[in-house]
Amino acid sequence: MIRDYLPWLLSAITIWMTVLAGNKHRSAWLVGLANQALWLVWIVSSAAWGLLPMNLALWIVYARNHMKWKAAA
Repeated sequence: MIRDYLPWLLSAITIWMTVLAGNKHRSAWLVGLANQALWLVWIVSSAAWGLLPMNLALWIVYARNHMKWKAAA
C-alpha cells in the first residue's frame, strides 16, 4: 500500500511546498523537511536506493534554507 499510494501524497506535498516557497511562506521548508521524511519511508519500503542521495541532499538544503529564512525574518 505504501509503495502504491505514498507517491501520490509525496507529489502533492512537493507541489504544495514549492508553491509555499515561491510565495515566501515561512513554513515552506518545514513542509519540505516533513516531506523528505515521507520520501525516506517510501525509499526504504520500495528499496529505491538510488533516491537516497537526493533525499539526503534535500534534508540538508531544506534545513539550510529554513535557518536562513528564519534568520532573515
